[in-house]
Amino acid sequence: MEEMVIVYITNPSLEKAKELAKHLLNKRIVACANIYQSNSMYWWEGAIVDEDEYIMVAKTVEENFDVLRREVLELHDYQIPSIIKIPAIANQQFVQWIRSEVRL
Repeated sequence: MEEMVIVYITNPSLEKAKELAKHLLNKRIVACANIYQSNSMYWWEGAIVDEDEYIMVAKTVEENFDVLRREVLELHDYQIPSIIKIPAIANQQFVQWIRSEVRL
């Protein structure tokens, strides 16, 4: 088993999530991105917001997290984007594939 990171990023629309995923993939910062529709409820500016969001789950390596975070902060539409790094352990072949697809 080997280490990798999963980065959880919420997006305002499917189009924006795909645009961000393609950007990160084209720059070889991530090896894979999954996008899921979600209903989110949260506090924002004194009120509870209830809206659809699109969650991107990006798979990469620890060495790429800082550049990933900078890219998302630069491109994201949200004033305060959610960029959550989740350390993960995966099978060796999967992590080797991730490492072969990203630039460090």
